[in-house]
Amino acid sequence: MTESPNNFRFRDWPVYRDSRTLRKNVMALVKTFPAEERYALSDQTRRALNSILLNLAEGSNKNTDKDTRVFVNRSQGSLDEVVSCMDCALDDGYINENQHTRVLKEAHLLAKQLKGFSVYLALSVKDKGLKIKD
Repeated sequence: MTESPNNFRFRDWPVYRDSRTLRKNVMALVKTFPAEERYALSDQTRRALNSILLNLAEGSNKNTDKDTRVFVNRSQGSLDEVVSCMDCALDDGYINENQHTRVLKEAHLLAKQLKGFSVYLALSVKDKGLKIKD
């Protein structure tokens, strides 16, 4: 794999690329929400989607794996928020069951990647003799 230009290493991470895909797919759904949701559920969903990517990017350039892990875990929290927003959208009739199921499947796969990455970083920290709080 060739490294991204300017050392933006997060762009080489599969979890980042898959986060972009989830963002694109959910954003397409959000655009169909009613106008009255523009500054409520739509906006909250967009911010949570962006936060997944932005935290991965910000964490990628930290000095230690421990610091990077903090941002990976924040991305997981934002993913949880997206799932909750999609539950609300389903409950409010803005998306159907099939759309909801597709998003949840994508989110589940992304959650597994984020958890695996977090565990990898935690083990890396422990191998280096640094103590982290789980």
